[in-house]
Order: sequence, then C-alpha cells, then structure tokens
Amino acid sequence: MTESMSPSEVVQEHADVLRERLKERIYASLTLLAVLVGQAQSGHPRHVGAAVSVAVTALGLWLATLVADLQAHPVAHGRMPGLPEIRHTMFTSGPLLTSAIGPLLVIGLSAVGVVELITALWIAVGSEVVALAAWGVTGGRRVGAGRLASLVTGALNAVIGVGVVAVKLAAGH
Repeated sequence: MTESMSPSEVVQEHADVLRERLKERIYASLTLLAVLVGQAQSGHPRHVGAAVSVAVTALGLWLATLVADLQAHPVAHGRMPGLPEIRHTMFTSGPLLTSAIGPLLVIGLSAVGVVELITALWIAVGSEVVALAAWGVTGGRRVGAGRLASLVTGALNAVIGVGVVAVKLAAGH
C-alpha cells in the first residue's frame, strides 16, 4: 500500500488479496480431497504415508504456484518480479501450504490412537467439503444474498467437493 492510494483503492487491493488467498485455499481443498480419498481407498494406509502424501501435495501445489507466477510475471510485465511481487505471491499462495494443517492434525490424532486412520482420513474429507460449503455461504452473505440463497450457494460448493470425491471413488485407486 502506498500513500498515493485512495481509500477505495486500498479497500479494492485488500479485497483482491483476499480473493487470491481464498482461491488458493479452495483449489488446495479440492486437490486434497482427491489425495485424502486415495489414501482412504488404498487398503492399508499408514500414518506416515498419509501425512507425507498430504504434506507433499500441499508443498507441490505451493511450489507450482510460485514457479507459474515467477514465469508469468516477465511475460505480463516485461520485467522480472521484484521483491514486493515475490512477497505478494508468497503471501497469497500461503493457503496452499496451510490447507494441509487440518488433515495433518486429524492424521496425527489417529497416530496417537484417538481414531482409526481410515476414519481420520474420511473425517478430513468431510471437513474439506464442509469448508467448501462454508466459503459458499460466506460468499453468498457477502454479496447480499439472503439466507436461503447463501445456503444454496454453500450447498452447490459442497456438491462440487462431493463430486471430486465421487470421481475419485469411481476411478478407484
């Protein structure tokens, strides 16, 4: 933010950053759904394998985003990105990494015997679908939709998540 920005430009910049971060979080949720279902379907998943799959997926998504942004910047702007652009990319792509926290916590609880691993993986799947629904409801409310319209938007987001799960289940492992 610079001193020359108007208050409306500051609000717009904040909204753009929020949009970028949320987009990355939703993308990570959809990708993690496939990974979690794959682990749950694998027959005899192991804690370390499940945790590594989740962590490496999140790390891989984050690194791919960094590489893509760093390659796209010179094409779009005619110059290499500077430190401010690199910091911006790292900040907006951060949810790709943090998306792994919930599933890793549930897998960790399973590792200490709180719940069976397959159950933990399905709990993580459910929590990702619920998160997608929550973002839909939140988005509906933010645009001024009523409760019913917001709930419909949330339900549609959940259907998308369940669709990813269904495709993965239909494909088998």
